[in-house]
Amino acid sequence: MAKKKTPDGAPIVIKKYANRRLYNTNTSSYVTLDDLCDMVKADVDFVVYDAKSGDDITRSVLTQIIFEQEAKGENLLPIGFLRQLIGYYDDKLKALVPSYLEVAMENFSNNRDQIRQNLEETFGGLFPFNQMQELGKQNVAMFEQALSMFTPTAADQGNGRAPEAPSPADAEPKAEADPESSRKMHDLHEQLDRMQKQLDALAEKI
Repeated sequence: MAKKKTPDGAPIVIKKYANRRLYNTNTSSYVTLDDLCDMVKADVDFVVYDAKSGDDITRSVLTQIIFEQEAKGENLLPIGFLRQLIGYYDDKLKALVPSYLEVAMENFSNNRDQIRQNLEETFGGLFPFNQMQELGKQNVAMFEQALSMFTPTAADQGNGRAPEAPSPADAEPKAEADPESSRKMHDLHEQLDRMQKQLDALAEKI
């Protein structure tokens, strides 16, 4: 679904002033974080700029909206997820996390209507675990594919080519050169395997 924009096709511009007030240049009126939250839910595309410096601060404002929603007791983000996310800020794999999260959420959003229909058809509060299992498998598969493409060879870095999955002959020298990175990669694969086994076990109980 395409996001709603201004008549000229550009995102709506929001300016944030030093007094923390937000100004919608499209409607020539001041707005609140709740208003921006409603715009996000209505799929209205906007960007937020610092009125003084001109810096794009959309990311920090969206993060602030999430903080406000969590403070109201919405509790959409699990504690475990938040801890893991914080842990990746200093991890070598942090460059992979944004793309994975974006693809995973996009995949979930694309299946949102089907999930809602399953919930409505399953009266009594039962949850469609089989459908969720399939979504989980898709996300795990995408994550594993991303991991296999993550570490480029030295030659690829030098000539600007897209990174390729390392060959078996190259795997051992890399592990010796960077044992810590190899260990983390191994741990990630083990976590993915455990996740898949849990999904399979859960589906068998339904």
